[in-house]
Amino acid sequence: MSSSRVIRLDLAYDGTGFRGWAVQGDPSVRTVQGVLTQTLVEMVREPVRLVVAGRTDAGVHARGQVASFRTGSGRTPGQIQAFVNGRLGPEVSIREASVAPEGFDARHSASAREYRYAIDTSAVPDPFSGRYVWHRPGALSVPAMRSAAAALVGEHDFASFCRHPGAGHSTVRDLQRLTVRREQDLVLISLRANAFLHQMVRVIVGTLVLVGQGRLAGDVVGRTLASRRRLALAKPAPARGLTLERVYYRRHRRTSTAPSRPT
Repeated sequence: MSSSRVIRLDLAYDGTGFRGWAVQGDPSVRTVQGVLTQTLVEMVREPVRLVVAGRTDAGVHARGQVASFRTGSGRTPGQIQAFVNGRLGPEVSIREASVAPEGFDARHSASAREYRYAIDTSAVPDPFSGRYVWHRPGALSVPAMRSAAAALVGEHDFASFCRHPGAGHSTVRDLQRLTVRREQDLVLISLRANAFLHQMVRVIVGTLVLVGQGRLAGDVVGRTLASRRRLALAKPAPARGLTLERVYYRRHRRTSTAPSRPT
């Protein structure tokens, strides 16, 4: 057995069939972490403790998720990638596997996460994209949504835009970027922050949609942020429209990648 290494996995998954990333108390509950850990254990023949950059909720997807684990196995990153993709793809797919620098941790080494939320405003739902968008027919005012969103950018206490933060846990986050744009019938909302609170993105999206519908004045968003109390009218947007697009890291370079075919 070779010396211990940290393996970085850049992965994507369709969250529809999972109860989120994190393993639950009930082993019968299907989670991304659960199926991926089980597959990795089968490959490397030793216990695996997966660390992840963003613990996505039930039904949330990922295009740019990052996980890491330490292993003493001699299996190459390419062998690991091909084995997992053969077992779990396309529902879960490792886009790249590499040996990470010593000390790399998928969660604690991350400097920012970026999510995208997609809203389909067309009259008729599309069966080929319906798993990945919130089909909400009817026009939305993108300029009004942009104007309201501006109040949220920066370092703030987002207690009013999350679900049950928990006693003793900080709700201050640095929302570095929030954009709203239209692509034909789609309204796309992108958010980048150092970290996100539970359901923070979905509550923000639900609030901005109320503004886009004209049901909520834009200046209420800033006042709600300052109040640190949830706006009863604003419900979290459905999970299916949310995708973790990218995780950002400082001073991290992959030290090796390997061929995609296992031996």
